[in-house]
Amino acid sequence: MSNVSKLFAWLHNSSADAPTVRNMNDLTPTLELEKQIGQQIYTALQGSVVEEVLRKTKISSTDAYWRSSMEGHSLKVQKELLPDFYNLCQEVKEKLQFTDNVDFYITGDSDVNAFSVAADDEGEPHIVNVNSGLFDLMTREELKFVIGHELGHLINKDTALSRLIQFVFPPESNVPISLQYKIRLHEQLAELVADRYGFIAMEDLSVCVTAFFKMASGLDLMKMNVSIDALIADNNRRLDYFLKDKGFSRSSHPVNPIRVQALNLFATAKTQEDLQKGMDELISILLKIGDSELDEYMAQFIASAGLIVANADGEIREKEINQIIESLAALKIFPRRFLDEIAEGNVAQTFNSSVENILKINPGMRDSMLEYMIHIVMSDKIISTKEVDLLYQFGSSVSLSDMEVSQAIAEAIQKNYIPSLESIA
Repeated sequence: MSNVSKLFAWLHNSSADAPTVRNMNDLTPTLELEKQIGQQIYTALQGSVVEEVLRKTKISSTDAYWRSSMEGHSLKVQKELLPDFYNLCQEVKEKLQFTDNVDFYITGDSDVNAFSVAADDEGEPHIVNVNSGLFDLMTREELKFVIGHELGHLINKDTALSRLIQFVFPPESNVPISLQYKIRLHEQLAELVADRYGFIAMEDLSVCVTAFFKMASGLDLMKMNVSIDALIADNNRRLDYFLKDKGFSRSSHPVNPIRVQALNLFATAKTQEDLQKGMDELISILLKIGDSELDEYMAQFIASAGLIVANADGEIREKEINQIIESLAALKIFPRRFLDEIAEGNVAQTFNSSVENILKINPGMRDSMLEYMIHIVMSDKIISTKEVDLLYQFGSSVSLSDMEVSQAIAEAIQKNYIPSLESIA
């Protein structure tokens, strides 16, 4: 029986008990990879420096903006006004042992959504907003999952990192591609962590499953007479599709089949090792960038060709490595790791096989491959005879004449070559 089949086996029989949930203290709700990537992004954006500047200059008005919006256009959840929902929110806070001050709001919005905003300053209350559309669909237990999920974002501090990213890269700004994919992966992993907090808030996997489907469809499953069996079959098909290396998860939230299975693993895994093994399979889907076999061959070519060209003059320089990594970043979330893996293997063999496979799929790529190699030659602002000889050898191997190679080199020099300051100092 597959993992996903096991997940829903207990749902097929309405009289079956939910799977035994271990003590929630056994496994941590955090994900190590999410923490690592979050720290990488924070460091890359000079987080400690930027945050200190913002504290002193008061440039950031995120808290004021959201608080003004909530106070002016939403209903604040207070005990005297909405006692039932107020108590529910406090129950979830206590269950998660979250002691920070949080202001809860309800906004008149039919979108099935909720969000959290971390406070700018320590001691200030965070914000959790729930759209009114959720109350039309969710049971009390499902709302606990939603509130637990949003508090999970605050506990995990990923909303604070999002604020830093949005300050450094305002809307419409160009985020370096090497960061784009890592930011997206971090957002997706942070959602899986928040889901775990949502589960801890009420510890009933069946409630999480129905909440996911309600949020995905916007449908009241009871009113629409949607059967659990139909939901199970649909989720099985979709998760299988993603696991068979066909589907992608490119939005800020992982697709529901991944989220459901990730929670099942968290709820039922007996050890951290069992949990990690199952999560590795799911996370592999989130790591995918390219959407074709050609993309993998191109990544192999970029890494191996880059190393060969950089080493042609007997010295691999930092600028050359940085250029290879930058090129790989369009195809790999962890380009440096991939480059290291290629470097540890048979580089020449990887190069030859990647060229052969690329040309089988698209013979027209030979010009682009030559241009890339020329780009690596020029990246350190030094053009050696050995590097040029290598370019001619490559051209000959892919049926490019010396004239064609010479024209490509000449054009690149005219367009991009700038002598190094060392050579003219």
